[in-house]
Amino acid sequence: MDASGAAHVVEDQSAVFAWLADPATHGVPTRRVDTHGAVVVLAGEKAFKAKRAVRFPFMDYSTVALRRAACEAEVSINAPHAPGVYLGAVPVTRDPAGSFVLGGSDEPVEWLVAMRRFDEDATLDRVAACGPLDPATVVALASAVAASHEVAPVREAGPAIGSLASYLSQNRAAFAETPDLFPADRAERLSRTSEAMLESVRPLLEARGAAGRVRRCHGDLHLRNIVLIDGRPTLFDAIEFDEAIATGDVLYDLAFLLMDLLARGQAGEANAVLNRYLWSSDPIDLAGLAALPLFLSLRAVIRAKVLAAGLSSLPDDERPAARRDVQRYFALAEDFLRDVPPRLVAVGGLSGTGKSTLAAALAPHLGRAPGAIHLRTDIERKRLFGVRDTHRLPPSAYTQAASDAVYAVLSRKADTALAAGFAVVADAVHARAGERDAIARVAREAGCAFTGLWLVAPLDLRVDRVEGRRDDASDADAAVVRKQFAPEPCQDGWTIIDASGSPARILDAALRNCAAADAAAGGG
Repeated sequence: MDASGAAHVVEDQSAVFAWLADPATHGVPTRRVDTHGAVVVLAGEKAFKAKRAVRFPFMDYSTVALRRAACEAEVSINAPHAPGVYLGAVPVTRDPAGSFVLGGSDEPVEWLVAMRRFDEDATLDRVAACGPLDPATVVALASAVAASHEVAPVREAGPAIGSLASYLSQNRAAFAETPDLFPADRAERLSRTSEAMLESVRPLLEARGAAGRVRRCHGDLHLRNIVLIDGRPTLFDAIEFDEAIATGDVLYDLAFLLMDLLARGQAGEANAVLNRYLWSSDPIDLAGLAALPLFLSLRAVIRAKVLAAGLSSLPDDERPAARRDVQRYFALAEDFLRDVPPRLVAVGGLSGTGKSTLAAALAPHLGRAPGAIHLRTDIERKRLFGVRDTHRLPPSAYTQAASDAVYAVLSRKADTALAAGFAVVADAVHARAGERDAIARVAREAGCAFTGLWLVAPLDLRVDRVEGRRDDASDADAAVVRKQFAPEPCQDGWTIIDASGSPARILDAALRNCAAADAAAGGG
């Protein structure tokens, strides 16, 4: 433990820690891992976590009773999302000879969280260090987070908003203490901007609380606290020591994960997680995006402060790199609050032209972090009929009336996301002039730039593409493709893009078209 942590220790636990880490205790080789608040011992297929007897302003483990409560809380909070990992809270007692015993019926002298050990290289921070998360993991990750929020207990908004205000106040103090890491002028500007944004979104956050979007969440949802077990992302190590820290808007909880991905250079993956989350979450979360820049910035500052606090405990040769990381997170926090005008890009074309592939690739490049909101009629149709994304709908779901309803939802959601300050990519066939006019009107009424892209590709290629789809929201098959006819969207001012090339070439053409539109409009 570093010096700052040692100052908060209220009890000597060295004997029980030594016993817990002794291979003879478990009959297998062990490895001890120390943190400021716990000692974890890895022993064969199991792991045991002991809480340190520390008293911090935000965390009090100063008595055996408090440590027992913390262990039991950790199990109860985490077990629903990682049932195969958390085995229970286990007492440490003494036998008649005075030796420590795992379990037992005598008075406990310590408490442990017993866990089933998992592959440490499967935590997502280590997976991400080897390269971008694969698409299947991204989809499953967004689903796991959304599922955790769905069952999280609802809380009142007032205290959660108060916590955000206190974090901003704490940030000011931390900035002032280390001006060599947080330059005074930049720190003041960041603090003032953050405080103003909190006040501007306060009514929104209150409304979201009334709608049930403030909950008792994970609270520490970054990549290191998510592990792949049997190939599926599993959330663990949620905050158990402070209800206030773990309670907040669900988008604030999600923001830690998004920020972590963005900080690791995985903007595409962050954008995909956000959009996959929004596809399955309450539609009210689109309006809630207005608070996401603040949430992202706060998460980046928290990471910067934690790293800054640990600098003194690092070896001299490691400090320069750590200081650069502090400054990088601080700059990221500033960048999240930078104003970027929203814009709307509509991607149209017949089935098999690659609309969704282009839209997903284009979204991370547009608007403020983590990129544009990807709205897709295939997804909205499934939501309208109350089925999962990959469930195949009958022909009755594709009547003109049903399609009109789907396109109306697309326009409403695009308007909501634009009003929240985010760029939008509207992904739909857009075969009818009225559909193209409607999406362009959304941008016009929002006062933002609009770009229409129409994708074309040979029939045989389009057939091959739809026949090769797996686990996709589109119901189009080869028969549908052969029946479709091509309109002439160029008459509406849409740009035709040859979609028969590689995804990279198609994306490059789309980005060049968006850049040209920006130049013609004088920027934006």
